[in-house]
Amino acid sequence: MQVNKTARRNAQLLLSASGVRDVVRNCGRYGMGNLQMLATPWWVNLAVVVPIGSYFLWRKKGLFITWPHLFYAALFAIGFGINEAIVVVYLRAAAGLVSDVYQPAQLLGTLPRTEVFREAATILMLIGVSFLAAKSPRERWAFFLWTFAFWDIFYYVGLWLAIQWPPSFLTEDVLFLIPVPWIAQVWFPVSISLLTIGAVLAARIRKAVSQ
Repeated sequence: MQVNKTARRNAQLLLSASGVRDVVRNCGRYGMGNLQMLATPWWVNLAVVVPIGSYFLWRKKGLFITWPHLFYAALFAIGFGINEAIVVVYLRAAAGLVSDVYQPAQLLGTLPRTEVFREAATILMLIGVSFLAAKSPRERWAFFLWTFAFWDIFYYVGLWLAIQWPPSFLTEDVLFLIPVPWIAQVWFPVSISLLTIGAVLAARIRKAVSQ
């Protein structure tokens, strides 16, 4: 399938210092109208195991999480996701890309180290919030996944509101750079995030019903 070959080529190019500009041109070229079932590298597809496996770990004892805690954590993640999308727009302006059609790998060619630092800082902030919101490791893990899911979804919402991107759930994106670039269509991370939200709610509801 041409889409999968393109995604694999993009991931390989991103690993080489000379390949970033080629990825900028290639990423998203076949993103609209062609459903790409698998992400690149292959192990990124195992992300679906995280919410499912976590739910099975939580379901026996349930999650001691109140609705207000979930609401305020989601509110933070929503605001953070939209804010980070705006930061990306500002970075594009600083890199002189503001007049170009948005492509997900653009900033990698101009500010690659900045992008890695931004992603690392995002994870640190979400970890910090999860530690503030809960005491036990189980609940902290649940809060981390919960806030990550809302942040991820509303990051795309923020980009769409600001620059009308992505134009489709079939648009290809560079999802993450740590430890290597993750490439998939937008529907993939959004689906994982929705599944994660469902897993947390199901574990919490199960406990509430049993009380």
